Amino acid sequence: MIVGMDRHLATTEAAVTACRALAAAYAREIEVTHDIGADQTSRRSSVGVGVTTDPDGSLPHEAFVEFGGLPRLTVQLYPEDDALITVEGVRFHDVPRDDVPAFLRSVLEGTAFVKARRFPPGYRLVVPLPGDRTYKELIPMIGLTSWLSSHVR
Repeated sequence: MIVGMDRHLATTEAAVTACRALAAAYAREIEVTHDIGADQTSRRSSVGVGVTTDPDGSLPHEAFVEFGGLPRLTVQLYPEDDALITVEGVRFHDVPRDDVPAFLRSVLEGTAFVKARRFPPGYRLVVPLPGDRTYKELIPMIGLTSWLSSHVR
């Protein structure tokens, strides 16, 4: 376990630092792309041309993190304190930024699993977090990759 990783992640940069630490701990390559300024971030479509700051004068910071290896894992960190995490094509929307390290650790340690359902037939990717919290997302039948198949319970 990485000590100090579950503290409050006040900024996007703190979350990126946590992702880098996890990548190093699990010997995974990592690539990070930063978008800084209201005119650069994806959720700022109503901002005027040439505007780079929020009304309070701060610069919104968004980052896209891609981990190498399997499972295919990406994290889109938004300025609004949440993230979109994608595991093998399964998208988890609106994950609080503070949950990102625990979520990634669960996937990288192998505690995340795929739950099969007989009727109606289907699969869900389940990512357990400390404190009896879980994230669950439906996996399309044609979206079951070899990594997901190897984690079916």
